[in-house]
Amino acid sequence: MAEEEKNTPENKPRESKEASSIDENKLFGILSYISFLCLIPLFVKKDNEFVYFHAKQGLVLFILEIAVYILNRIAIGFLFISIFTLGILQVWGLIMTLVNLGLFVLAILGIVNVIQNQKKELPLIGKYAEKIKI
Repeated sequence: MAEEEKNTPENKPRESKEASSIDENKLFGILSYISFLCLIPLFVKKDNEFVYFHAKQGLVLFILEIAVYILNRIAIGFLFISIFTLGILQVWGLIMTLVNLGLFVLAILGIVNVIQNQKKELPLIGKYAEKIKI
């Protein structure tokens, strides 16, 4: 009879509840670095310091992605008007590819920090995340 009490849901070991909480925090932390999905943990897990830290960094990264996209569209529009700017357009495309690759690397660094349960600022953009108050 004592063994039956051990296996009831109310008597689950505390470690499994903590482990599921950590896994949930990691999931929301990873979502923080996937484009517009950063908004989900930003509002759903606002009370969790670890997730909120990563969500704010993900939001800064997302805003930067939007700004780069808009800048790219505007520049291509201006460069595409002239037929003589083919070379400049190719150079601009290379620059934008490198910038987007840099943003991707920052997102991967953030995800790695989440998986390792670390609250590290991302290079270049981490200081801006601290200023966000939502």
